[in-house]
Amino acid sequence: MLRKFTLLLLIFSSSVFAQINKLPDFTSLVEEHGAAVVNISTVRTQLANNNQIFPEIPNLPEDSPFYEFFRRHMQPSPNPRKPESKSMGSGFIISSDGYILTNAHVVESTDEITVKLNDKREFIAKVIGTDRETDIALIKIEADDLPKITQGDPEKLKVGEWVVAIGSPFGFENSVTAGIVSAKGRSLAQENYVPFIQTDVAINPGNSGGPLFNMKGEVVGINSQIYSRTGGFMGLSFAIPINVATEIADQLKDVGKVSRGRIGVMIQEMTEELAESFRLENSNGALVVSVQKDSPAEKAGIEVRDVILKFDGKDVISSSDLPRIVGNTKPESKITIQVWREGEFKLITLVVGEIPSEIRADNTEIKQEKIADIATVSRIGLTLSRLTDEQKKELDVNNGLLVVNVESGIAGRAGIRSGDVILGINNTDIKSVKQFNQLLSKIESGRNIALLIKRGDMTTFMTMKLDDSDK
Repeated sequence: MLRKFTLLLLIFSSSVFAQINKLPDFTSLVEEHGAAVVNISTVRTQLANNNQIFPEIPNLPEDSPFYEFFRRHMQPSPNPRKPESKSMGSGFIISSDGYILTNAHVVESTDEITVKLNDKREFIAKVIGTDRETDIALIKIEADDLPKITQGDPEKLKVGEWVVAIGSPFGFENSVTAGIVSAKGRSLAQENYVPFIQTDVAINPGNSGGPLFNMKGEVVGINSQIYSRTGGFMGLSFAIPINVATEIADQLKDVGKVSRGRIGVMIQEMTEELAESFRLENSNGALVVSVQKDSPAEKAGIEVRDVILKFDGKDVISSSDLPRIVGNTKPESKITIQVWREGEFKLITLVVGEIPSEIRADNTEIKQEKIADIATVSRIGLTLSRLTDEQKKELDVNNGLLVVNVESGIAGRAGIRSGDVILGINNTDIKSVKQFNQLLSKIESGRNIALLIKRGDMTTFMTMKLDDSDK
């Protein structure tokens, strides 16, 4: 019995030792490639306020009559103190002549940028260019024969693969942390152009702009942000793929700005219910809910309700894929788009436009003082009205029905509100309440329908399942 227990213990110990031996060793990676990682410190000088320029003046508001008295009779300080705001970040050298990649938020709106190398040398850096949309910045120091990183291919990264970050969290220079790739192609709120690499590598303030290495010592991403409820690391870190960053850096270096493609559509995510409504086999693609006037999309013939499935040969699996693909397409490029329209695949040729520097949204509110031709659509629990000419002009639409009241029923549970405008159902534009009722009557109970809704300046499809037993 003792021999059997001893044998089992040996087998268990061997197994544990084998597992330990499988853990990666990061020492050679750090020794060979850590020298290309830099520490970035910035200084932002704030404007001195009046009490600093006139330090003898009591803390009085500027509209006080006593403030003017003190201002006239007190001499200003010859060297008014200007408070400084300091911050830390990271970066890495991409060329031996001193070009460095980092995050835009690390270096924007700063008065002085100091780069500290691994060998303790310090340089004042100048900003070549920044791109807020991707949070990428290219800066440069005057130095030669610098160690530089080797660029990897983020497309070859696998979920579960080990990765390493080097940076300056909280100012602790050349700190190394490791983890695995948690996911790829993550979309984050307000981030339209970056398919983030998600990791569980410990990232904290000061790591921003630093490199994410694969186990070959190649940089595959730039550590950019974390998801946290406390402000500190909670196991969710996000990196910008290096191929995205270098494409931006090349444009910043060559022309000083970034040009992005534009086609002029508003889209929404496809769902299984919408796919059923449009007779699609799956929920891939981006559903077009509006087309801007005089845009490349309108000129090419793209229509509301088109489902964009391919753009320039690239699959559009999710609606979040489309802005990235379009944005990375060179303006003036002539490309082909595959769409699903009324049960058929169609190919559309389009010339890509360019995103202007500023796009302003026109927030339109519906005036409901005038109501015409009120009628009730009892099947889904809505009271509707035909739009007046004045309302059509305000909304910039040709037809539609105004939701006057939402009763308890299918539409209310789907999220339809009073003041919404119904522009269409499935593949058909709506011009009257009578037509709407006729179209509804032809759809079997238990089927999903998609209503095209305009709410303020937003246009979207909303789905609901018809159920005649639910009144």
